[in-house]
Amino acid sequence: MSAEQGEERLKRIAEENAAQKRAEAAAIAAHHATATPGETELPKGYTVSRPSWRPETGDEKFACGVMSGIEGIKDTTVGNLNPALKSGKMKPRRRMVLSEDDYVEGVARGDRMTLSRAITLIESNSPRHFPKAQRVLQRLLPRTGKALRIGITGVPGAGKSTMIEALGNMLCNDGHRVAILTVDPTSAITKGSILGDKTRMGTLARRPEAFIRPSPAGGTLGGVARKSRETMLLCEAAGYDIILIETVGVGQSEVTVRSMVDFFLLVVLTGAGDELQGIKKGIMELADAIVVNKADGDNLLKAKVARGEFERMIEFIRPATPGWPTHAYLASAIKKTGLQELWEVIQAFEQMTKKSGVWEKRRESQLLDWMHSMIDEHLHNLFFEDPVITGRMPEVKEAVLSGAISPTQAVAELIGIFDVQRAAKRQNDLFHPQT
Repeated sequence: MSAEQGEERLKRIAEENAAQKRAEAAAIAAHHATATPGETELPKGYTVSRPSWRPETGDEKFACGVMSGIEGIKDTTVGNLNPALKSGKMKPRRRMVLSEDDYVEGVARGDRMTLSRAITLIESNSPRHFPKAQRVLQRLLPRTGKALRIGITGVPGAGKSTMIEALGNMLCNDGHRVAILTVDPTSAITKGSILGDKTRMGTLARRPEAFIRPSPAGGTLGGVARKSRETMLLCEAAGYDIILIETVGVGQSEVTVRSMVDFFLLVVLTGAGDELQGIKKGIMELADAIVVNKADGDNLLKAKVARGEFERMIEFIRPATPGWPTHAYLASAIKKTGLQELWEVIQAFEQMTKKSGVWEKRRESQLLDWMHSMIDEHLHNLFFEDPVITGRMPEVKEAVLSGAISPTQAVAELIGIFDVQRAAKRQNDLFHPQT
């Protein structure tokens, strides 16, 4: 196909798509004009397109359509997005707005719905939600700090989710309440996450003793969601005594997880490379235990060989926790083998570190790490949300791209016009809003 033919074909496809959109818009307009009082109309600003796999003869009963979302709609209140709620034709199944007392009391009594909504409040990036979220967290702090926090990481495909489900079911059978915080990768292109880990833990998700919350990584180092620490505290306040945090599993970027948990577990597979390759993966320096998963069937012999290789690697690495020797273990999440031994290792770790004082020192260090990370985050937000900086930024970017100034000079100029006192006033308003 020549270049001219390719351009002609693209032009024809664009015209066909435009014609289809005009036809759909006309159909939606006709629907609004002929809608009966009992029908729920689409909010203004919505469009619905037919995907390629939907039959041409499919009527409105064929439940397959793609909605454009709420882009361009300024009023995103629930009543505007769902006219049936605004008109009173449909009643919401839950309270649309919870007070601070509702959040605190609901989480304290272990209500899963309230806990989910409290986590959503914590994860919100809206400045108007921040003061309320912090007040709720502050009131729940006395109920936190009693849970065992376990971080689980490993390369994609190592079987982390399957192992967490098997381990979680075993712990629930032993009388524990388990909260699982899973972190899904965030697309660098669309900025979206699938959040599908919960669907892979179907058995555990149905248990009342377990709570599973998937969160997007949001580009954070190590795949740990920005608000994971606060989410973990809310789960502890709700009465969950074991917190399992599953990370994205990106190898050498899991330092953030180590600063959040008590016990750090690395899940590996057979054929992970030679000893030198394993040592180069800095993640091994952070692990309190290494488990070779999928040690069953024809893979059992390979798993035993891999375990021996990891044991030799560990000899050249300083232990992640003072006084605790890191070892490699075998397990099969499918066959449910090795999980009890792994749990006994974690319990022994807890007893030893509490007796030696390492447990308490690590918790104190984690609080300071949390404070430092929050300082970095707030200073970052203050700088990029400053009205003078946002007004000057486009011109500085253009100067850098044109080669008029270097990136270092651009940074120096922006820092020079950044007013710390003005930013401090905005930060004070954020933490202490006018009531």
